[in-house]
Amino acid sequence: MEQKPIAELMNLSGKVAIVTGGAMGIGYAIASRLAEAGAKVLIADRDAAAAAAAAEKLGGALACATDVSDETQVTEMVAKAVSELGGVDILVNNAGVYPTKLVLDSTKEDFEKIIHINLMGAFFAAKAAAKQMILQNRGGKIINITSIDALHPSSAGLAFYDASKHGLWGFTKNLALELAPHNISVNAIAPGGVATPGTGLGRPADPALAKIMEAFVAKIPLHRMADADEIGKVALFLASDLSSYMTGSQVVVDGGTLLA
Repeated sequence: MEQKPIAELMNLSGKVAIVTGGAMGIGYAIASRLAEAGAKVLIADRDAAAAAAAAEKLGGALACATDVSDETQVTEMVAKAVSELGGVDILVNNAGVYPTKLVLDSTKEDFEKIIHINLMGAFFAAKAAAKQMILQNRGGKIINITSIDALHPSSAGLAFYDASKHGLWGFTKNLALELAPHNISVNAIAPGGVATPGTGLGRPADPALAKIMEAFVAKIPLHRMADADEIGKVALFLASDLSSYMTGSQVVVDGGTLLA
């Protein structure tokens, strides 16, 4: 096989990418890197104003108000990428929630909310995007944002989050088997602690969450939270030809947290 130059391997020109939860934090960092590499990007977020602002900031990106727990909205999101950007080549399932609440204090509705967004939302998006990728017959890349909690619990109070992320990791592996014959790779990124607006940039105002984050950072061998772009760079790797022989893999980006 002829060896391609690095610039060509990382070139996403002509590709269309959808990033869910793309208005801020990890999602925006991923969208930014994909756009920099030449992809046409659709930023999907349930906050319509935030999605529009993020798309404008990127310049040339498309915004789409989407609640990923609603299959109809997800189907419309993919249809918008097709009609306005020309297709779907890359899907990043990043949208997610991580409320902290002990199981003994929780309700069925608490569990359902997290599963519907974090796990079922990824299913809805992957199904719709994969059908379009197969129709296009040019392969594709699906990247699921899991968590180190897909491998090891961080703390009590995240049981439902952990269940959703363990499920997403299992879903990633099995979907990789199903879609491999169509040249569609399915991989995951498992971030550790990331300084984003969702974590108060590592210093959350919620005292309970702040206490958890303080203990969490103390265990990280690199002694700091990740910058969102450090996840964005790995997403670019998985979205590009640099990862051409990878599918069903999970890349851990945690500063060594799981070693501790």
